[in-house]
Amino acid sequence: MMQTIRGERNRLLWHIRRRIIKNFMDILILSELRRAPMSSYDVITSIYSRFDFLPTSGSVYSLLYALERDGLIKGGWNGRKRTYAITSKGEEIVETALTLSVRIEGLMTNIFADTLL
Repeated sequence: MMQTIRGERNRLLWHIRRRIIKNFMDILILSELRRAPMSSYDVITSIYSRFDFLPTSGSVYSLLYALERDGLIKGGWNGRKRTYAITSKGEEIVETALTLSVRIEGLMTNIFADTLL
């Protein structure tokens, strides 16, 4: 019985973790691009290696397109590869997200605290 509870808890944790990664994928991509310009494939592999989560290429491509359209990243060609670099506007977004991370963490804690009552 304990193994069943532990297994359900692990599955729930995996689903919550996956949802958080998906919901903050734009911030994750911007954070990755702060390290160095990357191709879409590099973004996917970087997220997979850091979070053990493999985003679909379609979700990454559409986010890269939206980020570029919003002026948060700039795309360019490096040979046959399209690479992306963060812009100063994108840097500002990441900095703002970092300063709000404590508040976001508090919000998450409150959400789960309310559901446990």
